[in-house]
Amino acid sequence: MAKFFYKMQNILDIKIKLETQAKNEYAVANAELNEEEEKLSVLLDRMRGYEEKLAALYNDKLDLKEIGETADAVEIMKYHVSLQEENVKKARRKVEVAREKLQEAVQERKTHEKLKENAFEVFKLEVAAAESKEIDELVSYRHGS
Repeated sequence: MAKFFYKMQNILDIKIKLETQAKNEYAVANAELNEEEEKLSVLLDRMRGYEEKLAALYNDKLDLKEIGETADAVEIMKYHVSLQEENVKKARRKVEVAREKLQEAVQERKTHEKLKENAFEVFKLEVAAAESKEIDELVSYRHGS
């Protein structure tokens, strides 16, 4: 039997490599997003702590210096939280772009794999036709003898 050779195998190999690269980029972007979200969570916890401390200071004996420092700390934390929320948004956009690239790479690979399957089916039909022709020739040769 003849050996199947797919003439666009190198393109399929490149598409597989591009898909692997896109998967890695997506994983990196996802890891960065998780890291940014964790930083935001830590900042929110610290801000809540300062807010609770400020509420407690209002209820205790009034220490204006301490209340002022804590209120300033809350405002600073609000600023840092807003900056971190922007970082999280950027990381989410990066993940979305990486996901879209991955989807495109997967689609291209699947397309080329389907083309390879179709070429293999055509090859099998050609081999079957050649074998059938060979058998017919052999039968007609024996019948003619």
